[in-house]
Amino acid sequence: MTARRALGACAALMVGALTLTGCGGNANADTDTNGGKDGGNSAKTSTAKIAISAKDGSTDASINATGVKVSAGKLTDVKMTVSGSGTPVPGAITADGTGWKPTAQLERGTKYQISATAKDANGRTAAANSIFTTVSSSNSFIGTYTPDNGTTVGVGMPVSFNFDKVISNQKAVQSHITVTSSSGQQVVGHWFGAQRLDFRPEEYWKAGSKVTMKIDLDGVEGANGVFGVQKKTVTYTIGRSQVSTVDVDTQTMTVVRDGKTFKTVPISAGSPEHTTYNGQMVISEKFVQTRMNGSTVGYGGEYDIPDVPHAMRLTSSGTFIHGNYWYNRGNPPFGQQGTSHGCVGLADVQGAQGDTSAKWFYDNSLVGDVVVVKNSPDKTVSPDNGLNGWNMSWSAWTAGSTV
Repeated sequence: MTARRALGACAALMVGALTLTGCGGNANADTDTNGGKDGGNSAKTSTAKIAISAKDGSTDASINATGVKVSAGKLTDVKMTVSGSGTPVPGAITADGTGWKPTAQLERGTKYQISATAKDANGRTAAANSIFTTVSSSNSFIGTYTPDNGTTVGVGMPVSFNFDKVISNQKAVQSHITVTSSSGQQVVGHWFGAQRLDFRPEEYWKAGSKVTMKIDLDGVEGANGVFGVQKKTVTYTIGRSQVSTVDVDTQTMTVVRDGKTFKTVPISAGSPEHTTYNGQMVISEKFVQTRMNGSTVGYGGEYDIPDVPHAMRLTSSGTFIHGNYWYNRGNPPFGQQGTSHGCVGLADVQGAQGDTSAKWFYDNSLVGDVVVVKNSPDKTVSPDNGLNGWNMSWSAWTAGSTV
């Protein structure tokens, strides 16, 4: 703080008849480095003007956009530290010398200090400082989204945001997220309540298309006094088309790849007491092995299997398509009868090894592939139970958009 007080004091100094400007925040502290000999020019103050985006004393600075710019000069040094600890924050001056940014996103609710110097064309120095705090977690919101950047997903994969705060200004938030496809398909958002926003086209994504999601939420007020902090572009690829249809009547699954039948697999769907949802369901997660405990989905102690092989999630409420190694070897149910608690089972072995139907389907499936269940006595899965908005008509989907 001693250096800051010294800089602030320069506002009172007089050089000839010229009074220097204040040095705090985004103001410039200009120093004549020519010893008073400026080649006949009467002005001895640097013409370089430094601007620090985060104003001195501010408490809601951006974690993305904070940086330094200079006009009529070039930056010579920028130091940014965590205030108090002095931990340096890495950053880089641009090739033309007119800007500086941290190399990584800043932390929320953290106090920082920036000190910057620059020189004008005549070598005269300007300096500026700012001590500020980034927007706090309580006054900001973040959206956890899927799919991730650089991934390849199936044709049913929606863009899905789950926000960590209730969003009351849904129009402002949705209008700052754009999703486009190289296929030219129209993509529309739909709100499921106040904290989830999904995007999809009317029909499944076109195989091989590229999808771009632009998130421009930094500084957007999502609710009273609660602002977004995200600003990034995410791109991903739609892979080949694969839609698999489970027919509960025949206990078989037909896998269709790029419009042609790829394979027919015997399955065992839900039992008469624990039926499987009908409808279009999207694979949202894949696990080579996972634990399934009935008590976590309302079935008490009916089952607890620590190593269910080749499991792929279809709903957030606990519906999976997975391998089954505990079936009755004397009377295999696959292709014959439903025996599960609502999941779709395929023949497998313990340890997720071996040449089995479940392993084949797991290896040939992407997150975002569609599994359709038909002819079950159960109801159609709710559109917000997993990534299953395809079970909503296009008119109903677009009615849930705020832009």
